[in-house]
Amino acid sequence: QVQLVESGGGLVQPGGSLRLSCAASASLFSFTTMTWHRQAPGKQRELVASITGGSRNYADSVKGRFTISKNHAENTVYLQMNSLKPEDTAVYYCNGEQLVGRTKYAYWGQGSQVTVSS
Repeated sequence: QVQLVESGGGLVQPGGSLRLSCAASASLFSFTTMTWHRQAPGKQRELVASITGGSRNYADSVKGRFTISKNHAENTVYLQMNSLKPEDTAVYYCNGEQLVGRTKYAYWGQGSQVTVSS
């Protein structure tokens, strides 16, 4: 069973930075795509950033402020968040997808609270 363990959330002032980490129990090479999602109170979960091979994509709301990256040696995916705004407040979830034959498996981290407030 693949596990994704997140860390790095917390409270930060507007304009500040945080880095989220997502440590996988399997090699990152076994995942076709790694993504970060977030869910604010009363809102649906939304895709924030994705990385597939060397291709990165971002939601319009975070472009230019957030960066997704991965470290294969550590089997860890990161989300660097700069210039944080109060509207970035949410629980952030890491997700990894594996394709085994024709079957797609999706794994989620436990969630990490990010609060942007003065």
